[in-house]
Parts: sequence; C-alpha cells; structure tokens
Amino acid sequence: MTGARRDQPARPRRRSGRLRRLLPALLLLPLLAAPSGCATGAAAAPGPAGTLRLGYLADITHATALIGVHDGVYARDLARTRLTSQVFQAGPDEMTALLGGHLDAAYVGPSSALNAYVRSHGQALRIVAGATLGGAELVVRPGLTSPSQLRGKTLATPQLGNTQDVALRYWLSQQGYHTDPSGSGDVAVVPESNATTLEQFRAGRIDGAWVPEPWASRLVVEGGGHVLVDERSLWPGGRFATTVLVVATSFLTAHPQTVTALLAAQLDTEAWIAAHPATARTDAGQALTELTGSTLQSAELTRAWAQLTLGHDPVMGELPTLAAHAAAVGFGADGSVTGIYALQPLDELLAARPTNVASGPSATPSP
Repeated sequence: MTGARRDQPARPRRRSGRLRRLLPALLLLPLLAAPSGCATGAAAAPGPAGTLRLGYLADITHATALIGVHDGVYARDLARTRLTSQVFQAGPDEMTALLGGHLDAAYVGPSSALNAYVRSHGQALRIVAGATLGGAELVVRPGLTSPSQLRGKTLATPQLGNTQDVALRYWLSQQGYHTDPSGSGDVAVVPESNATTLEQFRAGRIDGAWVPEPWASRLVVEGGGHVLVDERSLWPGGRFATTVLVVATSFLTAHPQTVTALLAAQLDTEAWIAAHPATARTDAGQALTELTGSTLQSAELTRAWAQLTLGHDPVMGELPTLAAHAAAVGFGADGSVTGIYALQPLDELLAARPTNVASGPSATPSP
C-alpha cells in the first residue's frame, strides 16, 4: 500500500534572528496546553503506524504468519510501517502481552482471544479476520481406543486455558469426567509446552495430548500414537477456527490504514499459498526450523499440512459455543462477546480485490 501524497511545503520567508529563536517556543505552546494525543481544534486524521508489533506461534496452525513473515510479504505490504514479530509458546501468553501493551496484533486461538476480550470488559481487542480452520487432535498411546479408558490417565495441553485446553476439558466433561485446573480429577490434564509434551509422550510419562499441528502429527509419527479425537468431528461441517487475527482496539482506532495493510498481507499470503501449496508447505517447515531449531520429518509436515485449511473466515457462529464451553469447565467469565468482531476492513478489502490474486513470496523482489 502507498500512503497519501504529501505536498511539499512552501519555502518560508526569511525571518529576523530574534524571531527565529522565539519561533520553536511559540509553536510549542499550543501543544503544551492541549491534552496528550489531542490536536487543537479538529482532531488529527489517523495515519500509518511507525511500527507494528505482531505475535504468533511456531505452529503449522499459524502457517499464514509463518510464511508471510518469513518470505517478506508482511514487511512489503506494511511498506513504511516497520514490522517486528515475536513468537510465543501458547495463546494466553500472547494475550497477556497484548493486554500489557507489548503487542499491537496477534494470531491466536479463539478461546484465548475471547478470554482476553472478556477480561478487559470488551475494550482491549477486536477480531479482524480468521486465519486457520482445523488442525487440532487428541492423540493417545496405543491401547487406548475408547473414551471409557481415560479415567485415571494423564493428558497434556499447550497451556492452561488455551483453545486446546478448553476443548479437551469440555470434551472430557461430555464423557462424564471431572477435571480440575490443579491437575486433579478423574483425568489429569497437564498444561505444558508442546516440545515437553512430545518428550513426555515418547517416554511414556503421559497418555496423550490435545494439541495443534504439527504437534499432533509429531505425536503420531515420532511418538507412535494414534488419533482418538479429530476436533473437526465435533463441529458442524467440520469447520472450527483454530487461529484468528486480533488487533488491539487502541491500535485499530489510531492506525486503521496499518490494520488494512496487515490484512492485505494476510490475503496476499493466503492467495500465494493456494496457488503454490507444495512450496508453501516447504516454506512453512523452513520457517519453523529457523524459529525452533527443530526440523520436522517430511511425513510429519505432510500430515500436519493436510489436517487444516488456511483462510480468513473467522467462523463467527462458533464463538458463543466456545464461550459456553469455557464457562462449563471453569474458565469462562461473565460478559458479552457482542462487539468482539471488527470485520469491515476485511470486507472492504475482499470487495475491492480479484478473487484469484496470488501476490505472495514469488512477487517479492529478491535482495
């Protein structure tokens, strides 16, 4: 995107030395008198941000960000706005950073976004797009073939209260099991990093885990596990959001142009991925290797890629159900989710662009 044209100011007339010395102080007086962030008279029009601080996870379910940031599409589309990115272990940590003013936007699981929205009384963030559908499974060790066998077992999730943690606890409650945030209950649910989960599963110290891709595939391929529950089977039409894009409300208000550029970068990356799926899968694997220092096996990357669908649909009808699930397992808070979506910038972009645009990494000039 390009910014609005700025006309060159006229050359000022020569002033006396005394006036030149007084002028900076005179110009500063109205700024000192006006409240911070306000202009005298009419409010200044919002403009592009100097920097956009973006968070995401080192998971295949965040593949759009992985590829778009790694291959330079986001930096290109943000133009004069400098992109800085930070990778997190799980969504709750991301939302803590956003609520603390350390992130402007983040790719995150919808349950984590919902929890942050309710905690801030509907003030802190808005969902501006979806990002990924599917790509989360409960993988268990051989011999466990039925929910009835899980009593007394230990299962892992990425973090207490994250999207997969809520999904597992709610599913267990539907099977008649009680869980507790402390790890006690009929089934012990242990939140831990995904890398630790893989290590513990391979060592036989846990019985399974509800995790996003590529970790579910790693538990299958490296850990010898099998899928007990594919989360797609629990949602109408198999459609549920694993990842959404949220923006801090204050940033959206101050810099709508930058948010539009961020959305354009996502759409450009999505289109390129759709046109080059094999290359995109490889790029996602390379990005993960650079971020984590661990290389996925070819079988793991191929399997993980097949479990999800990348796209900007936020699946709006899902959110009230997610809120009810979180409340049912003790992670909900009273509060309406009305107003959490701000999809007008996305809708305007979609209406303005061809449906077959593929302006992704291949369109980025080589250095």
